[in-house]
Amino acid sequence: MFRKATLRTFGLLAVSILLPACGDDSPPRQPLAQGMPQRAEPILTTTIPTTPPPQVVAESAIVIDPVSGRVLYAKNADQRRPVASTQKLVTALVIMDSGSIDKPVTIDVDDTRCEPTKLYLKPGEVHPRRELLKVLMVKSANDAGRALARDVAGSQENFSALMNRKAASLGMRNSHFLNPHGLPAEGQFSTARDIAIASRAAWRSQTIHSFTSLKKTTFRHSDGRVKTLENTNRLLKTIPYCDGLKTGTTNLAGRCLVSSGTLNGRSAIVVALKSNSANIWKDSEKLLRWALERPAAQP
Repeated sequence: MFRKATLRTFGLLAVSILLPACGDDSPPRQPLAQGMPQRAEPILTTTIPTTPPPQVVAESAIVIDPVSGRVLYAKNADQRRPVASTQKLVTALVIMDSGSIDKPVTIDVDDTRCEPTKLYLKPGEVHPRRELLKVLMVKSANDAGRALARDVAGSQENFSALMNRKAASLGMRNSHFLNPHGLPAEGQFSTARDIAIASRAAWRSQTIHSFTSLKKTTFRHSDGRVKTLENTNRLLKTIPYCDGLKTGTTNLAGRCLVSSGTLNGRSAIVVALKSNSANIWKDSEKLLRWALERPAAQP
């Protein structure tokens, strides 16, 4: 009996690695153990699934409990690789640190020099940072990302320095960013674990999370044109409790997805990197359902 209990305890501890603590722009979604709730929200608990994790095609993956930072599952989580637009979560965190997100941004011609996903912003248009950040999270518009980066830091290069500084402050030790959007750049990389750290910080931000949970939004150009933009994250429509976070795709990075959800008092974030078109949604859905729908044991 003692031996079985000891082995079980060891098994739990083996997956109980905590991600570094992260900051946010709002009160925590779940109060810390020694604090009192700062607003009325469901009490979230940390639990570990009792069933084995499903197999996934993604070359790197990780599942975490964003409340505690506990790692529930990891596959090549520290392998450096391009992460495509999932690094826009770091961009969003830097934007939130930079001052008022209602500050107006005037679009410059250099902001429009990016492909392939863009809003086709035109030089001279003026939009609040808030609206540009929203479409960056929902539609992954690269021209919105470049406009925000230039407005905050003066240049894409200066903004990249802010991204790396933010990553270091969060404890992301295997990342180096060279642009705000995730398009391929030699020497740019991150890992599933580091993206999970950034995702946890974004999940705790009321503003960022409110954007990533939108199934669709509208964007009004300065000339009055209104676009309806569907969120690139299909899981928001197929899993009722999914509430974020960010997609990413390039030829080099493959299909990537950070998904989050909360069900029955439990939350999880899933990072899947370098999957493919046939499997990225299946990979992420299987891991999210495994983390939140399966029977779970208290740690």
